[in-house]
Amino acid sequence: MAKPDFWQDARQARIVMKEASSHKDILRRWFRLKDEARDIEEFLAMSDEVTEAGLREDVSRAIEKLARDIESLEVQSLLSGEDDPKNAILAIHPGAGGTESQDWAQMLMRMYLRWAERRGYETGIMDLLPGEEAGIKSATLEIKGGYAYGYLKAESGVHRLVRISPFDANHRRHTSFASVFVYAEADEDLEIEIKESDLRIDTFRASGAGGQHVNKTDSAVRITHLPTKIVVQCQSERSQHRNRENALKILKAKLHAYYLEQEKKKMEEIEKSKKDIAWGSQIRSYVLQPYRLVKDHRTGVETGNVDDVLDGNLDEFIESYLRLDAQKG
Repeated sequence: MAKPDFWQDARQARIVMKEASSHKDILRRWFRLKDEARDIEEFLAMSDEVTEAGLREDVSRAIEKLARDIESLEVQSLLSGEDDPKNAILAIHPGAGGTESQDWAQMLMRMYLRWAERRGYETGIMDLLPGEEAGIKSATLEIKGGYAYGYLKAESGVHRLVRISPFDANHRRHTSFASVFVYAEADEDLEIEIKESDLRIDTFRASGAGGQHVNKTDSAVRITHLPTKIVVQCQSERSQHRNRENALKILKAKLHAYYLEQEKKKMEEIEKSKKDIAWGSQIRSYVLQPYRLVKDHRTGVETGNVDDVLDGNLDEFIESYLRLDAQKG
């Protein structure tokens, strides 16, 4: 950065600055934890004074918090991929099964929004297609925050739900599937050429629950990238212009992911994965009946506190996957 010609390539300079900022943040956290550990060590060296002052519980809590913070920093150190520090675009699609799967997709959407809220991330709904009776036919979320993509990439795959159906008058047990795809948000200055001639842009009337909130104009936008056959759509905004902007942002992120996979020659694996998803090759199961359990089939991590998981407590699953993925790498 000290070189005179550093800013001649503005795009590369911004990449380096962003990477440097990320490293500085990790160093700041490390030195803070080091200071906290020293303070605890000094307290423990005065064990008699700590006991007499009734500070033992405070010191115990400080040690527990330090251990959690060290573990969190260790997990973040696993996020070394080029795209890991970026914001995430997360798409949810129900599997076969109509209302059952659509309701499950909506439950997943709430789970990820609650997870983001717990971490202090900013969220937005870029596209939402409601189900006819309940749930959603599709949703695309934007999740903004440090390493959002790095953490959420662990969630790509099929999620399976087993429960007594609230839509079945005979109260039978049903199994539902929904798929989750996570993309790194493309940098605004990322050099991905999108030619107008390569796009087919269709407008249509946004669907909704009816009443005053349904658009009376063709404000929804669907964009097809003809060379890759990638299709994106947005209808969450009332303005056609805003929907077009959001759709292009999603398309740019998907093209970025597409070209990266092309470079790595993994497109056949991705297509196979998508076919598997259609048939319910799940990465995680959420069982509400006849017992209560959430189990990740990749790592073996499981918990009986299903409600807590569905309320966004996903860190144990995400961190275990990241550790496993680092070992494989």
